[in-house]
Amino acid sequence: MPLNTLLDRHATYRSDDLACVFEDVRLTWSELRGRVDALISGLEATGLNPGDKIAMLLDNSMPVLELYHAAAKGGFVVVPLSPLLRGDGLTTLINDSDAVMVVASDHVAPYIDVVRSELVDIAADRFFIVGADTALYLPYEKLLDVSPALPVAAADVNDDDVFNIIYSSGTTGLPKGIVHTHAVREAYCTGFAASYRIHPDSVIVHSGSLVFNGSFLTVMPWMYTGCTFVLMPGFDPTGMVDIMATERVTHSMLVPSQIVQLLDDDRFSTAQLPNVEMLCSVGAPLLLENKHDLVSRFPGQCYELYGLTEGFVTILDKNDFLEKAGSVGVPPPLYEMMILDDDGREVAAGTVGEICGRGPITMPGYYKRDDLTAEAVRDGWLHTGDLGYVDDDGFLFLVDRKKDLIISGGVNVYPKDIEEIVIRHPAVKDVAVFGVPHPTWGEQPVAAVTLHELSDPGDIRDWVNEHVSARFQKIGDVVVLDELPLSVAGKTLRREIKADYLLGKD
Repeated sequence: MPLNTLLDRHATYRSDDLACVFEDVRLTWSELRGRVDALISGLEATGLNPGDKIAMLLDNSMPVLELYHAAAKGGFVVVPLSPLLRGDGLTTLINDSDAVMVVASDHVAPYIDVVRSELVDIAADRFFIVGADTALYLPYEKLLDVSPALPVAAADVNDDDVFNIIYSSGTTGLPKGIVHTHAVREAYCTGFAASYRIHPDSVIVHSGSLVFNGSFLTVMPWMYTGCTFVLMPGFDPTGMVDIMATERVTHSMLVPSQIVQLLDDDRFSTAQLPNVEMLCSVGAPLLLENKHDLVSRFPGQCYELYGLTEGFVTILDKNDFLEKAGSVGVPPPLYEMMILDDDGREVAAGTVGEICGRGPITMPGYYKRDDLTAEAVRDGWLHTGDLGYVDDDGFLFLVDRKKDLIISGGVNVYPKDIEEIVIRHPAVKDVAVFGVPHPTWGEQPVAAVTLHELSDPGDIRDWVNEHVSARFQKIGDVVVLDELPLSVAGKTLRREIKADYLLGKD
């Protein structure tokens, strides 16, 4: 079933069912199709054709969902970009994508204005804004002013046509536009709906930024099954629990930092949220202490996903969540995985190596970067750059990111192993471990923590060093932060913590 058929199907057979919710706006599938068909007609009226690229710099809002559906049905290519992009990063990614239109939130407009003359492929009348009117932009709603004969015919697209380009780098480094075709997104539809038991009666809540690939883990099953998608403007732990109760939410994807905050709320439990069927941790490993707390509140409803935007995943199913608690699961059906040493040879169970995988969501490549594609995908296998091992049952245990590896006294030290110890301290709420230079050992681990209660950093350091299993895992310092800095995607920014720490030591 091609993506371009889904919206019409649901509008025909589930016309009065609730499709999506954003703040006070509630749209049925019939109403959503009406808006998306008008949007497709409006985009065509500006001269856009299937295959043309639309750069989106949008906060969570209904237009994001409408543009994703317009891409599926109308054949346009969406380029979701962080609304926090500035300066050269903004110019580089928009130009690299060959976007011919920009749709942005109103607070982003001043930053686009600075580089507007450098956006080589975008005509003056193709800058659109969501929110307050601005002189140099046309209102997004103007794209919906066209009154088409409904329903608009779906574009003629095939599996190899591009659905989106998602960039993995921001203001630094070479642009790496990850291409996802219609076939890749169709695999997201069917594969993740099956893995997470998402069905037409499901109610999904999403609070993270919609412009990151993690959102598609539930957006695509929503588009496929015709269930209900509840979108929040941003993550708010108290507000999220309220919404989960009010909307009778069944499914949610969460990053570990969100789970840590939600666990502070006693209402976050199956007793108070009886409709929950799936809570999945994604984006970074969920520490065991938090994992056990989560599953005690939602027994038989927890999942964990490890994956890359480039296109490989493993999933720890709810039925394995306790027995294989330290694992990130196994490849879903139709996926394969290998663990390779530095010479490209497959290693035995229990041996750490690079995680490599392939499956139906593996990207065809980086946009216009055959050189980078050749490095990442070799003989059809995606080389992740992450380190892990499999046990005798084939379950993957993620050791750490190669880039986060600490080498102390010539020994590989994995931050996650130390974090699992630190989080057990009764005063510690969350933790990030990183390496800093050491005159004797080369590097030494340091722990940044947030706290449930006041505690002396030196006492925490001594406690941790008494509990680690090896001398090279001992931490040299503990720094207490009010909160760990997070990316827009909700991932802990270890490099930022490390940079601030080293700056404070100068």
